[in-house]
Amino acid sequence: QLQLAESGGGSVQAGGSLRLSCAASGRTFSIYDMGWFRQAPGKEREFVAAVRWGDGTTYHAGSVKGRFTMSRDNAKNTVYLQMNSLKPEDTAVYYCAADRYGSNLFNPGSYEYWGQGTQVTVSS
Repeated sequence: QLQLAESGGGSVQAGGSLRLSCAASGRTFSIYDMGWFRQAPGKEREFVAAVRWGDGTTYHAGSVKGRFTMSRDNAKNTVYLQMNSLKPEDTAVYYCAADRYGSNLFNPGSYEYWGQGTQVTVSS
């Protein structure tokens, strides 16, 4: 089992910044592709960003590109999501997830392990 724990959520005004962290424990973290997803009330869970374990390639959704940056620190078993220029439409519960096989990083159904989520609220 791989345990994931998100932190860093909170309430900010539009234009502000937050940095989310996701700490992993229980298995060899470095061999998992990692992703960030978010889910707003009444909406489906959507892809935000992902990073490959092999070469560190990152992917970001079009809606966050240029504002959010995902990174990973294998030495600390942690991934991060730096969120800048936040907008009210970024309000959601943010989840990190781990995928051992890298089948489709954009599909939440591909991920085997999930954190409990952290709330991000952006006010206008």
